[in-house]
Amino acid sequence: MPIIRANQLRKSFPTPNGTLKHAVDGVSFEIEAGTIYGLLGPNGAGKTTTLRMLGGLIAPTSGEAIIDGHNVGENPFAVKHSIGFLTANTGLYQRLSPREILQYFARLYGLAPERIKNRVDHLIDWLDMHSFADLRCGALSTGQKQRTSIARALVGDPIVLIMDEPTLGLDVLSNRIILDFIRREHDHGKTIILSTHYLDEAETICDRIGLMHGGKLMAEGTMQELQALSGEEKLSAIFLKLFGEAQGEDENGRPLA
Repeated sequence: MPIIRANQLRKSFPTPNGTLKHAVDGVSFEIEAGTIYGLLGPNGAGKTTTLRMLGGLIAPTSGEAIIDGHNVGENPFAVKHSIGFLTANTGLYQRLSPREILQYFARLYGLAPERIKNRVDHLIDWLDMHSFADLRCGALSTGQKQRTSIARALVGDPIVLIMDEPTLGLDVLSNRIILDFIRREHDHGKTIILSTHYLDEAETICDRIGLMHGGKLMAEGTMQELQALSGEEKLSAIFLKLFGEAQGEDENGRPLA
């Protein structure tokens, strides 16, 4: 049974001229436990809005999202205990240290007091945070803040990780730490839904991929299935081919006959 299910998710926003903008327009997919699922597409495709609906951060206009058997709209607190949510711009309390943030969120997750220290120490050690674990977050580099955000997303040991552009703006070393983290959590049986602009990354780490454009899911499947569907080998070429067909154009931007 799928651990994540999106069923006809739709999110509409009013525009200044009185019409509705459908940021997400009837998106449906299922993700099996232990899978890395890549949700890919250009800016404005609806990826972030979809992930925020899955995480219970915004309510859908219609449709439903189910995570680990819980309806996100009906039981958001149960869902939030099952997930860790990570973005490229996750906010941190600037006056707290990473260690204090992890201790605070461990209590929010309901971890037993005797377990909190061990869990926090484990994450600081694993993510090599010793040199900055007790500095204020306001003084940290971008990569250090992202490692802190990773640790925060993991402190409750969630079974599902929702990751929205986690490597955006990171240097090569920090980017590698994030990718190693994704692979390790996958090896430990975690289910991960990942949005990224870096198609080469997605091609190497995702078990299944969904391609979004204009609020709709254009295609999804394994790399082999998407290659067979498009006749292309590389993910970037697959996307351009399918995007062009959706627009009535060939891969060179010329109108189809």
